[in-house]
Amino acid sequence: MNGFNKVILMGNLTKDPEIRYTPAGTAVANFSLAVNRRYKQGGEVKDEVSYLDIVVFGRQADSCGQYLNKGDAVIIDGRLQQRRWETEDGQKRNKVEIVANSVQFMPKRQGSVSGGPAEDVTIDNSAGSAESMEDDTPF
Repeated sequence: MNGFNKVILMGNLTKDPEIRYTPAGTAVANFSLAVNRRYKQGGEVKDEVSYLDIVVFGRQADSCGQYLNKGDAVIIDGRLQQRRWETEDGQKRNKVEIVANSVQFMPKRQGSVSGGPAEDVTIDNSAGSAESMEDDTPF
């Protein structure tokens, strides 16, 4: 049986995206996202922050590098990916990160000095073209 691997997050970038390119020329953006969770414990409201590593590929990565800055709010739709490797000195390493299928840029806060679009922008990396989706419409 196939598993289900889907993550939807809303948070703020903790630093500007880092952009690099694969040998084949594909853009790759990496950034960290701070995601807040508010809960009550014993009648007291508490906040918990998780810092999550995000990876974005292709045109979407270029757009993230061009328009996103530290502090910007985004919605990420993606999947979890675990990477394992061994260092040169033999230590085993493990990292879980979110590979984004789509990144929705949220409106900039008033007084923000970073450049970029003021409206919501969604960049979707999911497979399929608009023509193929029209053929699958159930009505």
